[in-house]
Amino acid sequence: MIRIAIVDDHAVVRTGLRQFFADQADFSVVAEAANGRDALDLVRAGGIDVLLLDISMPGHNGVDALAAIRARDAALPVLILSGFPESHFATVLLRQGASGYLNKDCDPQEIVAAIRTVARGRKYVSAEVAELLAEAPGGGQRAPHEGLSEREMQVFLRLAAGETIGHLAESLNLSVKTVSTYRSRVLEKMQLGSNSELTYYALKHGLIQ
Repeated sequence: MIRIAIVDDHAVVRTGLRQFFADQADFSVVAEAANGRDALDLVRAGGIDVLLLDISMPGHNGVDALAAIRARDAALPVLILSGFPESHFATVLLRQGASGYLNKDCDPQEIVAAIRTVARGRKYVSAEVAELLAEAPGGGQRAPHEGLSEREMQVFLRLAAGETIGHLAESLNLSVKTVSTYRSRVLEKMQLGSNSELTYYALKHGLIQ
């Protein structure tokens, strides 16, 4: 039996997935959460074989949650199920430890196949993601945000969403100086000049809503 935890801020999505998984003889939904912080609590509690994780959630989002989960349990399979197209996040999150990435528009049977794949300790790479990974070595087709490190990605998304450096420093347990350094690196790598430009970029590329 594959024990699954569903993390999504929309109750209707969690309910739909739970009902769909009930038809799979080898699936059991053992836990649910609506944000990244609660997801980390589920990981601490244990008893999960696969974590199904959304990206866009209030407060502690999926990017932050993935980093925290990986720090807590490097072996737990985390399958990203996101409303964002693969081109926006897939390669970044796979580099940061996700076991697979699926768009919510995918065929439900593909979710089933992906869960069974990652539960066996393997990566699940859809045809769309495989194409993106094949293109990545060339560099020219990669979006600027795909060159950010895990921490830089966290800082970028939070600044783009309007968080202050002070609040970021407190929530990430870093000094204001360190966060400011990360901000400078992000701006340099993405060739942008201000927080407002970060926000515009994130909105334009569908990285925040």
